[in-house]
Amino acid sequence: MKYRSLGSSNITVSEIGFGGWQLANPMWGTHDEGDALRLVKTARDAGCTFFDTAPGYGEGRSETLLGRALRSERDQVVICSKFGHTVEGETDFSAAGLRPAITASLSRLQTDYLDVLLLHNPPRELLDDYRTTIYEELERLKHQGLIRAYGVSLDWAKDLEQVLATTNSNVVEVLFNAFHQEPGSVFTAAQEKGVGLIAKVPLDSGWLSGKYHRDSRFEGIRDRWTPEVIARRAALVDQLAGLLPKDLTLTQAALGFILAQTGISTVIPGAKRTDQVQANMAASDAALPPEVVHAIRSLWVEHIKEDPLPW
Repeated sequence: MKYRSLGSSNITVSEIGFGGWQLANPMWGTHDEGDALRLVKTARDAGCTFFDTAPGYGEGRSETLLGRALRSERDQVVICSKFGHTVEGETDFSAAGLRPAITASLSRLQTDYLDVLLLHNPPRELLDDYRTTIYEELERLKHQGLIRAYGVSLDWAKDLEQVLATTNSNVVEVLFNAFHQEPGSVFTAAQEKGVGLIAKVPLDSGWLSGKYHRDSRFEGIRDRWTPEVIARRAALVDQLAGLLPKDLTLTQAALGFILAQTGISTVIPGAKRTDQVQANMAASDAALPPEVVHAIRSLWVEHIKEDPLPW
C-alpha cells in the first residue's frame, strides 16, 4: 500500500481507502455484522488506513461497526464521517445541529475526535461560507479538537469551484471515476489551495469492477438503472476493457486512473466480500501507463462528456 498527504491537512492516508456504506446495510443486501468486521480487517491487513462512513449508512450501523473494528488501533487510522443526513433518515444541515450530530457519531465510533468531517452533499447555498454560519461552527469544532479537518462531499465541478472560492475547507470528497470525469477540471485549483481530494464512487457503483454486463439485472439501490442505461454502460465497459494491457484488471485500471489525477489523495471503493476488498487494495501496487490514462480520458471526452451517464 502507498500513502499520500491529504492536501495540506497534515493527515496521511492510504491511497486506497475503504467506503463504509455497505457495512451490514440492508439497502445493499448485506446484514451480517461478522462479515462487515471481516471486511474492515481485510482492509487493515492490506495497509488501508482511511475509512469513510456517515451516520445515515445503515441507520448508524456503519459507524458503529467501524468503531468496534478500529477502536484498538484508533491512532493508526483516519476516520472520515459526515453531517447532514441523520440515522433516522432525516435531513439537517443546521449549524445548531452540528455539535449534537458529531457527539452522536463519536459515540458510535468509540472515539473522541474525527479526522475528517464532511457536509454530506448539502444544498448549493451551503457551499458558500457567506450564506451560512455552519463553517464558523466547523472552525470552532476544529479549534476544540473534535475534528482535525473539514469540508464537503459533492458531485460537480461548479460545486467544487464554489467551495474552493468561498470556504476554508481542507478536504473535499468528489464523485469521480472513468465514466464521471467532469469535476477533474477543478482538481489543479484544489491542489493549489491545499485541499485534499477523496474520490467517491470510483468503480461506478460496481460497473468498473467488471462484474456487470448488458444482461445484468438489479434490485435494491441499483434498480435505478433502465435497460437502456444498462446497455450503454455495458458497451462502455467493453470499450474501456479493450484499452487495457492484458496484465491489468478493470478494477486496477479504474482505481489507477483516478490515482493518476492531479491532487487526488485517496479513493474509497466499497465492497461486500473480502475478495473484493483484496482486489481494491491490490490496485495500489499496479502502475497505470500514461498512455492508458490518456486513452481513458479520451473515452470519456468522445463518448460521455456531452451525454453524461445518470448516477
